[in-house]
Parts: sequence; C-alpha cells; structure tokens
Amino acid sequence: MQYFSYHTHSDFCDGKTSVDDVCDKAIELGLKAVGFSSHAPVPFETKWAMKFQNMENYVSELERCKIKYAGQLEIYRSLETDFISESRSISFDTYRKLARLDYIIGSVHLVYNAQKDVLWFLDGPAENYDKGLNECFDGDIEAAVSQYYRQIQEMVQTQKPDVIAHMDKVVMNNKGRFFSEDDLWYKNIMEQTLQVIAAEGCIVEVNTRGIYRGKYHTWFPCEAVLRRCIELEIPLTISVDAHHPDELTAGFDNAIMALNRMGCTSVAVFDKGVWKQKSIAAVMS
Repeated sequence: MQYFSYHTHSDFCDGKTSVDDVCDKAIELGLKAVGFSSHAPVPFETKWAMKFQNMENYVSELERCKIKYAGQLEIYRSLETDFISESRSISFDTYRKLARLDYIIGSVHLVYNAQKDVLWFLDGPAENYDKGLNECFDGDIEAAVSQYYRQIQEMVQTQKPDVIAHMDKVVMNNKGRFFSEDDLWYKNIMEQTLQVIAAEGCIVEVNTRGIYRGKYHTWFPCEAVLRRCIELEIPLTISVDAHHPDELTAGFDNAIMALNRMGCTSVAVFDKGVWKQKSIAAVMS
C-alpha cells in the first residue's frame, strides 16, 4: 500500500506530539507524504485551534522538517480552516498567504445561527451537541443541520478550499436520534451541497477517524454519499485525520478497498504542488 496522510495534526493545535515525531513515525510506516494541517486560528478562544502567535513558528518548523527529511518523506504545509460565514471568518486567502500553504482544507465545526448570533459546536461529547442544538436552534434539527450544509456550500463557493473535511460530520453525535439520513429534507440538502461541490471541483475526503476512534460506525461521508460523489465525478481522497503518529495509517486500507468496491478508480494525491489523480490500483500496489 502506498500510504499518504494529507490531514494530519501535531501539537501546534490539538495533536498529541511534535512535527518531528509525526515525521519519524511516517517514515517507519512507509508513508510517501505527510501534509500537516493544524486547525487554523479562529477569532475567539478555543482548546483545539492553533494560536495566532504560533503561526510563524508553524511555518518555520515545517520548513525545517522539509529540509531535515528531504529524500525520505514529502512534507506539505496546510491548515484545516473553519468557516462560519464571510463576516465571521478569516478568509482562506489570508491564511494561504500568511502560512504560505501548499493547499487548504475547509471544515465546519461551528454552525452559526445569525438570528441569535450564536454558534452550535457539533463536535466533542454528544451532550454538547444536544445542549447546543437546544440553545442555538431551539431544538429544530432540520434548521440546524440545513444551516450546517449551507455553510459548507458558502465555504466552497466563496473560499475555494482544496479539500472538504469530514463533510457529513453533523451525523456523528446524532446517531439517528434527531433525524434520519433517509429524511427527504436531509437528502435534498445533501444533494444541493454535492451539486455545489461538483460545480466548484473541490476534493471530498474519506475521513476514517470516526471509525478507528470508535465514535462512529462508518466514514465521513458515508457510503451513500461517496457513491453519489463517484456518480458526480467529485474527486475523493483518503484522510486518516491523525492526531497521534500511531494513527497515520488507521483505517486507510479499508477505505481504499471500499472505494475500489464502489467503482471508484482513482483518488486525489498531492504531488509537488499539484493535486493529481492516482489510480486506486497504484495506491494499493
């Protein structure tokens, strides 16, 4: 298997170890490339995002490691950047310039209710999901989830991320309690979102973290959505979303084999500054 990890966290954000530790383990595991993608700073206090004052250190540390590991490992610089709204978010272009990024991953963890000017944090423990749903959207799951997908659509259209992170992660803490992915309104907003992604040519990652961490039974997005991505010719890539070096290949094999079974023939890989399609057969060789 020709492993890669383009969605990778270190101790610059909520990752558990240093950039060097990740690189050493990547070489040990036989990875061809690692793209570091710390959570970009946000304009309010969090426990999981990089601090603004550490941005320059992040840039210089990855430059140092590119030199140190030259010939052993391809190292790329990215950020996983949250989008709330154009008025509430720092533009992705600003981060591209500040951190001199090779590529950028866009994500939505915070769902914005403009009427109340509040944010629903959908990650973390399920009780936070439930509490936020009630406090931010008065328990209206259709309004909350629809706003999540509208933010993804706006992010794709206005910020042009290279990759969209865990695009249906809003289901993780739902676990079938508040809505079903078979609900007509959910299918409609998902289809609208996929049509926007297809039109913009963004890559959708197949995120394995929920499975190997025991938080969810399948990938983000799920197989039904992945099959629709394949139909719409939306490019796909594998992301283990590693927060510890031991996770660098977690779930990768199963994900690539599942894509192959679904009829996907290639995945997006980043190579010397350009996203390219690489055949699944070549990745699995």
